Amino acid sequence: MTSRLAIACAVLLCSGSAYAAEGDRVSGTLEGDGIRGEISMLETASGTVHVEVTAEGVPEGAHGIHVHEIGTCEAADGFKSAGGHLSAGLDHGIMSQGGPHPGDLPNVHAGADGMIHAEFFVRGFSLGTEGNARILDEDGSSVVLHSGPDDYSSQPSGDSGSRIACAVLTPAE
Repeated sequence: MTSRLAIACAVLLCSGSAYAAEGDRVSGTLEGDGIRGEISMLETASGTVHVEVTAEGVPEGAHGIHVHEIGTCEAADGFKSAGGHLSAGLDHGIMSQGGPHPGDLPNVHAGADGMIHAEFFVRGFSLGTEGNARILDEDGSSVVLHSGPDDYSSQPSGDSGSRIACAVLTPAE
């Protein structure tokens, strides 16, 4: 009986999980033309990811912000190097019947002073290295800030305008 229990425990401990461990973190420096900020994400015990965004130098108004599928941010190509949204095969937007993408985040708002401070919770991706919708896969992930607001329904990216800043996500201590 004891050996069966030990084997069952070993199998459970060695099996891969689609989620990161509670407390896993990723972060990145958001950079664009005159824009600088920080993105941080924390995996919680519930599997929900706590996201914090701070930035300065952002044009006043609402801005779409999304997790993108590639961890590269080349300003010279307008941050197209970040690829499309982390989508897991779903449609874009919370207003879409087949959505939202795991990479869809709520709009953030810059005041007249160009500052953004946003905090929200998301589900649909993992900060770990296993599973389908994960941040730390082979080619990494990034967060892209757009020039206009996400309408939460237009395909493939919410009609949120050009990419004005980008952050490559990396493991944080």
